[in-house]
Amino acid sequence: MAVSFGSIVLNVSDIGRAAEFWSKTLGYVPQPDNPAFLVPESGDGPRLHLDEDDRTHLDLWWDRQDSDLQTEVERLISLGARRVDWDYPEDADFVVLADTEGNVFCVIA
Repeated sequence: MAVSFGSIVLNVSDIGRAAEFWSKTLGYVPQPDNPAFLVPESGDGPRLHLDEDDRTHLDLWWDRQDSDLQTEVERLISLGARRVDWDYPEDADFVVLADTEGNVFCVIA
């Protein structure tokens, strides 16, 4: 498999308040270098990314050893995903897609 589950991105209005709630709810701890990322205390499992700008979505991490990003995007499209019209930054390391139900997700290099 060329992608893996990386993080769940939750849209929140107050990162501090959300971090306190989700840390207590899930038993997660803030990532030392970025408190907007909560990680399982054991280190095993997906991260929870609290974001005040982006809407709720999944981040999938692309495995560079299995394929190139474009090949992986085309594989996902062949499974039913579709490209989403997105305003990408110049140095974007991700592609935004939607699943068969219209749920947006990112494939990140």
